[in-house]
Amino acid sequence: MNNLLAVDKIKLLQNGNVTSPIGFSAGGLHCGIRKKKYDLGWLYSAKPATATGVYTTNLFQAAPLQVTQESMANGQCLQAVLVNSGIANACTGEEGLANAYEMRKIFAEKLNISTCDAAVASTGLIGEQLPMDKVRSGIDQINQQDSNQANHFETAILTTDTKEKKIAVTFEIDGKKVTIGGAAKGSGMINPNMATMLGFITTDANVSQVDLEQALKQHTNQSFNMITVDGDTSTNDMVLVLANGMAENELLDQQHPEWDVFLEGLYIVCEVLAKEIARDGEGASKLVEVQVEGAITNESAQVISKKIISSNLVKTAIHGSDPNWGRIITAIGYSGQMLNPSEVCVSVGTIEVVRDGMPLLFDEEKAKAYLSQDSVTIHAKVGNGNGKAVAWGCDLSYEYVRINASYRT
Repeated sequence: MNNLLAVDKIKLLQNGNVTSPIGFSAGGLHCGIRKKKYDLGWLYSAKPATATGVYTTNLFQAAPLQVTQESMANGQCLQAVLVNSGIANACTGEEGLANAYEMRKIFAEKLNISTCDAAVASTGLIGEQLPMDKVRSGIDQINQQDSNQANHFETAILTTDTKEKKIAVTFEIDGKKVTIGGAAKGSGMINPNMATMLGFITTDANVSQVDLEQALKQHTNQSFNMITVDGDTSTNDMVLVLANGMAENELLDQQHPEWDVFLEGLYIVCEVLAKEIARDGEGASKLVEVQVEGAITNESAQVISKKIISSNLVKTAIHGSDPNWGRIITAIGYSGQMLNPSEVCVSVGTIEVVRDGMPLLFDEEKAKAYLSQDSVTIHAKVGNGNGKAVAWGCDLSYEYVRINASYRT
């Protein structure tokens, strides 16, 4: 998005998280699904919040997603979310669905809220049933008076991630301080549509549900749906946004004079979380950004940028710090998008390697040194159109193979 006037009004909160907005608390604990790590996390709003979500496009949609979408259909309102890691509760049949319903029920009873105001999410191994005795015990240990532990929530939702992912921003609407916070998990099976991750975004803004839903879908297409690690789309993942209105601003919708400020704040949160997921790809050592311009449409540019960032040959070349521009050109060529090869230009960082479809002499050592950094950018101009897009991913390493070769064992 990058509405510069709106960006100037937004401040990044140091150590901000999902509990930075007014009225939100969170926590996490170890209930025994995993051997030692925290594996049960919860997020709670002091009052029911306007809510919306986006979900995986994988046809094998996990049981907790089905239950959460049922909750959302009951008035687009949520007050709390329960998340377990270690077991995905996907491909688990009627028993798995019953377990997801039970999780929601006993969690809502524990918090003394309506069952339909609770959501559930799971992440981990596919095809295993949840150990419900451990889940019940974990829920019983939830203590709202000691729930303001966002770091415990951030840890409890992780699987193969190497670090927590969080952010919060603040700005003014109608003279009121408004905050948006977020947490996410994601490391492998990253090729969202919407898929391969869990994201939880909170805000104390008073927002129209219809416009909040539209904003999330728009931002998802520009952020979470523009990342990839390995091209796989998961069974479980989603992004939820909860807006509890406790900032007490006038209702925000597309006609509000400061709607663009809220929209930009939400986009910043989505983009930062998306980039952190890409940076933390399993075994990754580098964050890779692909910028495409000159396409016939933005949608065409999105396809091209995702083809480049998804190419295993491009990803392995980047891991080896090899400025092999031929792999980039190849990915552009098989993108299936309308373009003239004689108009394509490619740069690695500031180093131009292809102009008008022809290779240029360039300093190989300088390019190699650039690609050795932990963040690299590939820029491709594919014509003279107005379409542009940015995608994020990571290199493909030996460590990725090691992690996924023994993920289940």
